[in-house]
Amino acid sequence: MTGLYANESPLPILFVTGLLGGGAAWLAGRAIAKTWRPMWHIVAYMALLGAAVRFVHFALFGADLLTALSYAVDTVFLIAIACLAWRVTRATQMVTQYPWLYERAGPLSWRERRGTETRATDAISG
Repeated sequence: MTGLYANESPLPILFVTGLLGGGAAWLAGRAIAKTWRPMWHIVAYMALLGAAVRFVHFALFGADLLTALSYAVDTVFLIAIACLAWRVTRATQMVTQYPWLYERAGPLSWRERRGTETRATDAISG
């Protein structure tokens, strides 16, 4: 930890990056999915949130503000959390908004309902 977060102890790192930043990333990932925006929007938002997390480390705990490695690690963590939230929310959206087409295939995925393709061709042909 001394090379990555040089002037910080583990508790502020867990609190700011893990709890505050991770919670904000989860909520942002959910919001992006609920508004039907694509997953790549997460990267831009988490880059901004990563800068805010670095600023909180600097302002509250006296850490270095412009540390590229710490910023990169914080941002990658935030992107991972936001992508997980986006995927969970999108899977829920697909199975609740289109229950006649999709069913849940796990917490992060969905699949076509069995027999959906025959119903679609029957509706077209007759």
